[in-house]
Amino acid sequence: MALPDDFLPQRVIPPVLHQGLATLKERLDEALAQADRRAARQESEPPGERWQALSSTRREQLARVAVISEYAAETLTRYPHWLADLDAAGELDARPSRDAMGEWLADALQSVDDETGLQATLRRFRRARMLGIIWRDLNRPAGSDIWQTAASVSQLAEVCLEGALGWLESHLAPRWGRPAPRADGSPQRLVVLGMGKLGAGELNLSSDIDLIFAFPEKGTTQDGKREFDHQEYFTKLGQKLIAALDAVTAEGFAFRVDMRLRPLGDGGPLVGSFNMLASYYQDQGREWERYAMLKARPVAGDLDAGRELLASLRPFVYRKYLDFGAIESLREMKSLINREVKRKGMDDNIKLGSGGIREVEFVVQAFQLIRGGRDTELQVTSLKTALERLPSLGLVPQAVVDELLPAYAFLRDLEHALQALEDRQTQTLPRDDSERERVALAIGMEDWPAVMARLAEVREQVRQHFDAVIADPEEEIEASPEHATGGAEGGFTLDEWRALWRGDLTDKGPQGETENETLDMLARGGFADPERAARRLASLRQSRQVQSMQRIGYERLDALMPMLLTAVSDSEDPDMALERVLPLIEAVLRRTAYLALLRENPDALDHLMRLCGASPWIAEQLARHPVLLDELLTPATLYSPADKARLADELRQALARIPEEDEEAQLEALRIFKHAQVLHVAASDIAGARPLMKVSDFLTFIAEVVLEQVLAMAWKHMVHKHGYPQRQGGQDRDAHFIVVGYGKLGGIELGYGSDLDLVFLHDADSQGSTDGKRPIDNAVFFTRLGQRIIHLLTTVTPAGALYEVDMRLRPSGNSGLLVTSLDSFADYQRQHAWTWEHQALVRARAVAGHDALAVRFDEVRREILGRARDKQELRDEVVKMRRKMRDHLGSSATDQREGRFDIKQDAGGMVDIEFLCQFAVLAMGHEAPELLEWSDNMRILETLEASGHLPAEDCRHLREAYLAYRNASHRAALTKQPARDEAGDYEEYRRYVSALWERCLKQ
Repeated sequence: MALPDDFLPQRVIPPVLHQGLATLKERLDEALAQADRRAARQESEPPGERWQALSSTRREQLARVAVISEYAAETLTRYPHWLADLDAAGELDARPSRDAMGEWLADALQSVDDETGLQATLRRFRRARMLGIIWRDLNRPAGSDIWQTAASVSQLAEVCLEGALGWLESHLAPRWGRPAPRADGSPQRLVVLGMGKLGAGELNLSSDIDLIFAFPEKGTTQDGKREFDHQEYFTKLGQKLIAALDAVTAEGFAFRVDMRLRPLGDGGPLVGSFNMLASYYQDQGREWERYAMLKARPVAGDLDAGRELLASLRPFVYRKYLDFGAIESLREMKSLINREVKRKGMDDNIKLGSGGIREVEFVVQAFQLIRGGRDTELQVTSLKTALERLPSLGLVPQAVVDELLPAYAFLRDLEHALQALEDRQTQTLPRDDSERERVALAIGMEDWPAVMARLAEVREQVRQHFDAVIADPEEEIEASPEHATGGAEGGFTLDEWRALWRGDLTDKGPQGETENETLDMLARGGFADPERAARRLASLRQSRQVQSMQRIGYERLDALMPMLLTAVSDSEDPDMALERVLPLIEAVLRRTAYLALLRENPDALDHLMRLCGASPWIAEQLARHPVLLDELLTPATLYSPADKARLADELRQALARIPEEDEEAQLEALRIFKHAQVLHVAASDIAGARPLMKVSDFLTFIAEVVLEQVLAMAWKHMVHKHGYPQRQGGQDRDAHFIVVGYGKLGGIELGYGSDLDLVFLHDADSQGSTDGKRPIDNAVFFTRLGQRIIHLLTTVTPAGALYEVDMRLRPSGNSGLLVTSLDSFADYQRQHAWTWEHQALVRARAVAGHDALAVRFDEVRREILGRARDKQELRDEVVKMRRKMRDHLGSSATDQREGRFDIKQDAGGMVDIEFLCQFAVLAMGHEAPELLEWSDNMRILETLEASGHLPAEDCRHLREAYLAYRNASHRAALTKQPARDEAGDYEEYRRYVSALWERCLKQ
């Protein structure tokens, strides 16, 4: 029975393809006639009748699919009954589940008893599923897109791999046996890693599948007719698996298999043990293999063991630091591709050509390689997922993703259309007019010119974004209008600075006279002391560290130095900038990823020069902790410190990326976080973006957030070991422990490099014990908790320590208990504390721990500070303590004779103001309870003014003096100068403070 003449509607096909539609109908008529005759002989349902019953929508879809895809048309004429089967199963409209496909293949393989049958079954199964995939791809039912198509092909490959591997293992077991179990008793299977687009779950319609084979542990097979070493067994099994999928038979192939991504490629063993692979990647792994391993994913065999293997290889793929050296490797790979494209005339290749698929992949994978170790959200195999996560990490604007994602989807759609024509792996645009029209129809474009117009637009977008990420920074610098350097006498090119750095300039004239070309260039480049600069550069170049660098490291240094000298020459004081930045370069000679970071990010280099020029303290911090160079990459946050809520959120996110049990890594992350946030504050301080009070606020916020986290870590550790301590009066398991900050921390006045004055308090039952499997007395629990907090704060890791800690302000000082109950603390303050300890209490507040206990502490503080005191006795004690401090800490007689003033300790200085505030609180707190509210001097002064206890004019002068002194202290810290200045600079402030001191405390 022939199909009706109008069975395949012409209206859905461009007129130029109508002849192809007629030819297709003839082929279908003949195929259905033969199939109907076979059905009649077998007394089964004739497929022709089911074709006749197809709906008009199905016939329109059929016309599109069969006229576009020769592969689909050939499949339908070869197996005409499949169309109705796929329709009945819903496979023309939706992707079947992985479990369903696995069951279908398993059922088909049950009757297979040899490898020839395995190959035939796999190929028919794959062809049937591909017919459904192509149908859905070309007709795009609701919810379907390029990503659905890619996921369907990937899932099909995984099902075929697992089905073939399982069949082979069972089929070969009687002869070869099974691998011996692992040391932990678990069975061993082959681990099949999918690489490339298979690993990403984004296969093309006609992709090769890139695989790596591995096995967990060495041993020998068991229970077979012959015993094999695991290496031999898994190798032979892998060879069988490849043949099952890749061999070309009368049915074609299932999947082309490419094993060249394994260690040593075609020259290496087909299968490797986990130990062998770990050793190879650690000792010999190359940059392109890191790139390849980004996509690695277990796809068949022992999936759990595969994930275990990849976890062990993660440090090879994802560096802990920002690895800008990866960009250079990608740049070299792209250069090789470009040369190959040019040599072979492949400009119309939409994968490898300019603005093609590979360039999008390079953009995304560059960010993964550079930042994946730090931003673990990028440790995903899917390009689409990684690309979508870039904006939330602040790596690219959302607008870039909004361009790149549709552009990439268009390129992949076009690629699929090309491959759907004949199930052939190609990315080359067709030259045949008929094929061009079929491609245009496949991707829903009006005609071929429309395709080319959209393709040109997409390629331009991709190329621009690719250049923005991968382009060589030297080219950008040379092309920039600001490139000229060297002051009044003109600028120098990077090549000229490179010659100077390498020592290639001529120092002798043709007659042997000295020309000093190096010194002349440095002088014209703005150096006041060119001889010193020349010696400094030569010393670095000729140093043992530089001479012993590996090739790649030296190349990175050699590439950076011309850019560095350009930036130094452009700075306000090149001599000082060079002196401050070279120690940093020397510090990272063995960690050359930072050389690559600066070379690849000229803006970061500019920020480095600005900060180092303004502050030797920042230069020293960067040299001591080069990981902070990462912060130069994001000016938006570099000069904008986070408030406390954002700090807590950023720290939480940073620690969430680290396994909870890895305390060493958690500590390292804490230290990096603290140093980075302090750098942000210093940078904003230098830039004048934050007033003084805010600087101290931000530094205090950082300490508080860190203390909260350290307390949480220490508490969790102790509770895990010993259970919860019991609280007085009940079994409440809340952490009734607080950290009290004194001094600058308590007064919200932290500076750069301040230590932390701390006191630890709890409210547990003094006679009780913890409720865990290893109970200890409550007192012992809290003592160890306090010790652990101090340990976490002060332990030195590669990123340094968090804070220095001073515990001398606890009850009884160094001779007292490390941790005290709140009741004992209150009793000590009432009965035994000295006046100076009550002064210290003025600047005390709970900074971390349990809220309810913090409230109780504040009540005790108010009670103690609000007691009525004999003012003369108080005055005598305060003056006595202040005199003792001046004698021990103030300026020497020599400094005083030479007119130098210690801003903090000398008479009329900062501590005098602090003592005045403390005296006021202790003397008047019972009369003015509002004075007990605050622990910081500025608000105490404001309260004294508002309550009328001190004239407004006096309060204003004290606040101005205090701010001036603190500002000078911050400047001294950033410039690494002592907090001493010429006495005359602060004469007016000193006079006001000293006069008020005499009036209030010398009565």
